[in-house]
Amino acid sequence: MNTVQSADGTTIAYDRSGEGEPLILVGGSFSERAHPTMTQLAGELAPHFTVFNYDRRGRGDSGDAAEYAVEREIEDLAALIAEAGGSARVFGLSAGGALALKAAAAGLGITQVALYDPPFVVDETGPRPPAGFTEKLAELSASDRRGEAVECFMVEGMGAPAEAVAGMKHAPFWAGLEALAHTLPYDTTILGQDFALPSEELGSLSVPVYVVHGGEADAWLQASAKATAEAIPGAQRHTLAGQGIAVDPAVLAPRLKDFFAG
Repeated sequence: MNTVQSADGTTIAYDRSGEGEPLILVGGSFSERAHPTMTQLAGELAPHFTVFNYDRRGRGDSGDAAEYAVEREIEDLAALIAEAGGSARVFGLSAGGALALKAAAAGLGITQVALYDPPFVVDETGPRPPAGFTEKLAELSASDRRGEAVECFMVEGMGAPAEAVAGMKHAPFWAGLEALAHTLPYDTTILGQDFALPSEELGSLSVPVYVVHGGEADAWLQASAKATAEAIPGAQRHTLAGQGIAVDPAVLAPRLKDFFAG
């Protein structure tokens, strides 16, 4: 494990592997660097790039601050980019992709951005979180009702069927989801009011962007990927057949390699 200090003094933990041009992986909701998807993706890409797989603040071995702001997460990425030599390619998973786009729009030394399943709500097929959603998640987590926070996020924020989420509570991985419940308001803050597409921000991007989505993903996620790519000048889009929200790193990695190497 390696660490770097963000601008506000928060310690950000990361693993570094491989050789070549630097590539930073940004996890999504319920994701930390030790998550199998992230470790496997890092392993698939390490033969081609120097991969930085990090814990976003509040997760894993990284520190946190008393108050959250998207700007602090952008500064975290800036610190990693500086550690990588001043510029880097960036891949973001789900809400991590939204963060990567914000960082690129903020002018960080990001040379290319790829993302998988950006979770913006662009039409009536998507879930519209209720007013005060971020505050509700924060309150549930702060009052140690972490399971309720996870359930609320999945059902009201991501449109998962309530009965399916109820069944997850008895699964071995549920405890891991609860452990990250306090970071869910971070992702909803990044996504913004109603999870709406930040069209003006996306339209300002001048770096190459590659939007990938699963062919088996929910209709609203596929619509989001299409709208995201259309809003970014020159962006490319690709559908991964047979893949859903839980993407297979072995299937995704070759597409990322081709984009970043090209």
